[in-house]
Amino acid sequence: MSLIPPADLHLRSYGRGLPPDRHAFAQLVLPLSGELLLDIDGRAGRADPLRIAFVDTGAWHSTFGDAPNRSIILDLDLGTVVPAVSERLRERQFHDIGPATRKLVEFMGLMADGGRLAPGVLHGWVPLLLDALALDAPRPASRLAVLLARIEAEPGLPWTTESMAAAVGLSVSRLHALFREQLDTTPHGWLQAHRLARVREWLASTELPIAELALRAGFSEQSALTRALRKASGLTPAAYRRQSRENGSTRQ
Repeated sequence: MSLIPPADLHLRSYGRGLPPDRHAFAQLVLPLSGELLLDIDGRAGRADPLRIAFVDTGAWHSTFGDAPNRSIILDLDLGTVVPAVSERLRERQFHDIGPATRKLVEFMGLMADGGRLAPGVLHGWVPLLLDALALDAPRPASRLAVLLARIEAEPGLPWTTESMAAAVGLSVSRLHALFREQLDTTPHGWLQAHRLARVREWLASTELPIAELALRAGFSEQSALTRALRKASGLTPAAYRRQSRENGSTRQ
């Protein structure tokens, strides 16, 4: 059973303009709603209710959001965490989470909304969360993992639920069941989120025309990308690119 580490918990929302920071403790960024973009020691990535971020002790990091968001920020002293758990967290900065971990995060979000947390609540919740994260260790290669790798390599292909299922020899109903069991989402929901994440990366890091990025990511045309990105973030692709560049220049 995990040791109970000293910990502190905060509910936060992020916008833009905050300078990079570092501190003498580790952090788990556990989104409750919305999506965050993080840069952790030079590695950029996103966190959302299905994907959390880990910031190691002393790591430079910056966090910002383009749309309404809310996260639990858990400060941890890794020196008091079971080594197997801390090693698992340190393997990478971003971790997909399973349903058990997600339910624990949702529970603490509800408890924190109620006002000041009793020490016993946090004291009991932290080891449960760390144990759940340890159980979320990567599974052996599976058909779903193979499918996700193929889509990530070629997001611009005309993927449908039917073609995704056929690519790995599954029925559509079984594919839906696997996405729900392992990722707590639908095939279409995951595909849309992945395509938008790729577009965000390209908008921030390239000068390629927006119409070309839309096709590369699998959107039928630029207007389809614009509708999807505006729904997810409240910004058009041009506005997102402009805001990303402005944020980058303020951090230099």
